[in-house]
Amino acid sequence: MKCLFSRYALTLVVLLQFCITQADRAGADQAGYISFDMERISEKNILPRHWRLIVHAGSADLGVVSEGGEHVLYMKCKESSFSIERKAQVDSAEYPYIIWTWKAIKIPAHGDVRVRDRNDQALQVLVAFENRKVISYVWDSNAPAGTISDESIGWPFNLAVKVIVVRSGHADTGKWITQTRNIHKDYKALFNEQPSHITGIRIQTNTQYTKDCAEGMVKGIIFRKALSAAAP
Repeated sequence: MKCLFSRYALTLVVLLQFCITQADRAGADQAGYISFDMERISEKNILPRHWRLIVHAGSADLGVVSEGGEHVLYMKCKESSFSIERKAQVDSAEYPYIIWTWKAIKIPAHGDVRVRDRNDQALQVLVAFENRKVISYVWDSNAPAGTISDESIGWPFNLAVKVIVVRSGHADTGKWITQTRNIHKDYKALFNEQPSHITGIRIQTNTQYTKDCAEGMVKGIIFRKALSAAAP
């Protein structure tokens, strides 16, 4: 990927180191699930509690807004790249299902995870593991759902990054979409080994390559022990 070091390497190293050294059981188990929500510290704070902002390129336009009685993350990206991230401590063997709800309002028209200089997406959810491996779930503009790419980085960073397109195209823009993945199964399929513990999560948006705009919202991230009709 073009400019991969600026987009992933340094910031993911920081995320991994931050999570490994400071991880706690944030988002305590509530009836079989661990929730990482978008609750604000105060009305004046643009970031959700326990999350921090990382700007990779350009400038960030984001905040916590209220929609349908819920606090949700709003991100607007113009020729830039930024993310919010937080520490976590989750055993994917115990909590194999990751669930999040997102809404792409505008996606970069020419974004494509398969093309180095067009690798922009409106929304991404990244999960970092303690052994320097990362899974990135993306809403891509043109690559079909199910596309898998390898964005690993060698020495001196030595990060193994796998990307999965879980949503594609404009058809569902403007709609709240709930994604459910068996991250334990995904990890084994992508890396051919048993997963280590999850230590960090990130929500990201990118339009620095296509020089486009993107806009989207995310409600939060949940890890569940099992799926049920009562799943939040």
